[in-house]
Amino acid sequence: MTPDLAARFARIALGHVTREYPHKADHVYSGDDDRYTPRLVHPIFYGSFDWHSCVHGYWLLARLRRLYPDLAEAAAIDAVFADAFTPAKVEAERAYLDRPDTRGFERPYGWAWLLMLAAELTVADSPHAATLRPLADAFAGRWRAFLPVLTYPVRVGTHANTAFALVLIDRYARVMGDDDLRRLMADRAESWFGQDRAAQAWEPSGQDFLSPVLIEAMAMQRLLPPDGFARWFAAFLPELAAGRPGALFTPARVSDRSDGQIAHLDGLNLSRAWVMRSLGEALSGPVADRLSDSAARHLDAALDEVAGDYMGEHWLASFALLALTGLD
Repeated sequence: MTPDLAARFARIALGHVTREYPHKADHVYSGDDDRYTPRLVHPIFYGSFDWHSCVHGYWLLARLRRLYPDLAEAAAIDAVFADAFTPAKVEAERAYLDRPDTRGFERPYGWAWLLMLAAELTVADSPHAATLRPLADAFAGRWRAFLPVLTYPVRVGTHANTAFALVLIDRYARVMGDDDLRRLMADRAESWFGQDRAAQAWEPSGQDFLSPVLIEAMAMQRLLPPDGFARWFAAFLPELAAGRPGALFTPARVSDRSDGQIAHLDGLNLSRAWVMRSLGEALSGPVADRLSDSAARHLDAALDEVAGDYMGEHWLASFALLALTGLD
């Protein structure tokens, strides 16, 4: 990560977090008189093509603002945040959750990113952290209520993936000192994933931006004690040092970046790089070496593709930033 790359990412995000259209809504209409326009319904997170991408666009800007305080784009970031994070606008976003049929709104991907944003603002000691707190509390409450009733984890390589939400919300719980939430997530992760053995890694699917196998491993890394994770991981991917399953080590090929679903595969390469680097830091020997080498190859395959077509540009830089700077 360099200041020049940070500036590039900042300019990308500043170009889309307040871009209202095109827009893909997650909205259940209640009748013919139900009016929906992005800025009317979501006065903060109306940009970036969809609600969750706008949330993690703001997370990217908040993280860059903290890591690179001398960034030339800092004043522009501050202005955008000052306009967005007002008590009235936060309350409008929170009040949307009171509507009927919003129980599944942005669950769990948008929830996780909103809590990541709250954590980043808190770490930065930003005044916007307190302003956002009512919305963060609402989503944290939804997550606590959802975990006990989710009998089975969702293992897809897209937004509904349970393990990805665990990873991001664990970051929030650590920052907030919420040990009860971390224990609840650890208990659920053990229940869902604790007996998984010899993962086959039948991936990627044609629209994945997450590796179901690797992100599950990262969730267990975050939530288990180190010795427990080491035992679990050795059984989960027992032949990793030998490069098996081979599918995990082959960067995905993206055939058409103007297709929003196919463009997900650039995100897969970036998220794999992020997870492999994280896992490698928790392990040692040949496994760590192989993960480090593969992370570099995945990053090389996608880092230059974060801008160019809006189908990727509205979200990929966030995953590039994760790959380059990690979660914490």
